Amino acid sequence: MTEKPLYILAIESSCDDTAAAVLENAKVLSNVVAQQAIHEEYGGVVPELASRAHQQNIVPVIDVALKKANIDRSQLSAIAFTQGPGLMGSLLVGSSFAKSIALALNIPLIAVNHMQAHILAHFIDEEGFEKPTFPFLGMTISGGHTQIVKVNDYFDMEVIGETTDDAVGEAFDKSAKILGLPYPGGPLIDKYAQLGNPKAFQFTKPKVPGLNFSFSGLKTQILYFVQKKVAENPDFVKENLNDICASIQHTIINILMDKLKLAVKETGITQIAIGGGVSANSGIRNTLTEAQKKYGWTCFIPKFEYTTDNAAMIGIVGYHKYRKQLFNDASVVSKARIAL
Repeated sequence: MTEKPLYILAIESSCDDTAAAVLENAKVLSNVVAQQAIHEEYGGVVPELASRAHQQNIVPVIDVALKKANIDRSQLSAIAFTQGPGLMGSLLVGSSFAKSIALALNIPLIAVNHMQAHILAHFIDEEGFEKPTFPFLGMTISGGHTQIVKVNDYFDMEVIGETTDDAVGEAFDKSAKILGLPYPGGPLIDKYAQLGNPKAFQFTKPKVPGLNFSFSGLKTQILYFVQKKVAENPDFVKENLNDICASIQHTIINILMDKLKLAVKETGITQIAIGGGVSANSGIRNTLTEAQKKYGWTCFIPKFEYTTDNAAMIGIVGYHKYRKQLFNDASVVSKARIAL
């Protein structure tokens, strides 16, 4: 029997991207993202400016998403939105709008955990992309989070390792800032790293017990290293940029891989699915592809458009919550911090 199509409108506004998507069951019909360029001149996201930009962007973004999907509002089955974690002002814009539409159309409202969505993005129907089977290990790596998650079912997830300080994306961006690269610097480190020698400079990996991570010490080490070298040669960064970026990226990837290997050893699970903005990094993708052959793992690497913040991943969680009738009423509140 063919499943009756569910049409989910999804809204994502956790940080500085305003996104809307329409899904027909697990298939993405449209996935629209409006980015905010205003933060570049400040070298990072300014929360007040982000929430104002969301207010300007949300109506046109939703309008474009519906038009691209060729779906009328009257056909929608439910509205899914990001409840958290994220910037409070940004989250409130998305949640207020989602509540209003759901109320106006008299359809279910579905609150979604942003971090669950990064993991469950792997269940979007996408040609050429396999889906993991339960249980698997999810590694979410982004500007705000670094976690290893044991995923037993769609909504049965256990964080078994996380950062004790900075997230991996922050480590990339702050390292880029030390090198004088513009924001966001993570993708630029990746770009220059591809042209450099990853073993040109040695950085010490932090000793953190168990499956937890720490990146603040590495960041400080890179700062002191650059300051010392620039004092000796003012053109050091310019002359060695590719090698410095390659060495930083190599160290960060090794930290992530050490913890993944330990997680596989402790759990016996050899299926690995990555998610979050940093999963777009070419070095991490290549290393995981090699790990499949080297360790016999099965690795799931998301399509590029589902790595950074997007609404399609919110929609796939909305779809699976709808099937379990996990709905919310208008009293549901946005949360800057929310457990997985």
